[in-house]
Amino acid sequence: MNTVVEGSGPPVVLVHSGVADHRSWDLVAGGLTATHTVIRYDLRGFGATPPPTDGFRHRDDLAALLDGLGIDRAAVVGNSLGGYVSLEFATRWPDRVTHLGLLAAPVSGWDWGPEVRAYGAAEGELLEAGDIDGALALNLDMWVRGPVREWSPELRAIADEMAPATRVALANQTVTESFELPDDTDRPSTLLHLIQAPTLVAVGDSDAPGYDMIARMLADGIAGAKLVELPGAGHILPAERPKEITTEIIELLAR
Repeated sequence: MNTVVEGSGPPVVLVHSGVADHRSWDLVAGGLTATHTVIRYDLRGFGATPPPTDGFRHRDDLAALLDGLGIDRAAVVGNSLGGYVSLEFATRWPDRVTHLGLLAAPVSGWDWGPEVRAYGAAEGELLEAGDIDGALALNLDMWVRGPVREWSPELRAIADEMAPATRVALANQTVTESFELPDDTDRPSTLLHLIQAPTLVAVGDSDAPGYDMIARMLADGIAGAKLVELPGAGHILPAERPKEITTEIIELLAR
């Protein structure tokens, strides 16, 4: 897997969303490298990591990555899909996680509302038709602008920066998902009591409907978790609110 390791000190892994790659953490990573070894990587089928050719689980890839770096325990912080991977990892191997950050993280089995279901159906149709341009526009509109905000110059700039990574993810998505193995444990959302690490849960109040409720459920279910709700923020929090997210991660790592 394509991996970037910077800085020195206790290790912290930053796991990207499903419409990005490791570069979505650029503005956060720089604020952590003075005191921590910051590890970023491209999940399979994202960025410079090729899609899989056999069955895999993202959480197992994360374990293998740490093993390869000789790291037994690390802080793990993920956004969106990366948050789910982090949650899976923390409930499967709680003793390997020193600190946990869940930023706009989904959970499996959630009963999504009509907005998210309509997005999923539209994306499926576009990908089946081979319309990557249409799927790209749909995803940037959903996950950068969000369903309750208008486009602004700042959001357009984030979308332009993310577009190449999103295009790669979409081009590989059908293959990548076809090789992803189902959970071999109970749903992570039912195993929150196993998490031992200090935990940050963050969500923007302009994200897609449902993420706010998931964040509160995670914060309520994880002992001692801190819930941060960011007014006006959307889904890709490391790219949209890097200063606030960096501050929250620094505070988390100090716990």
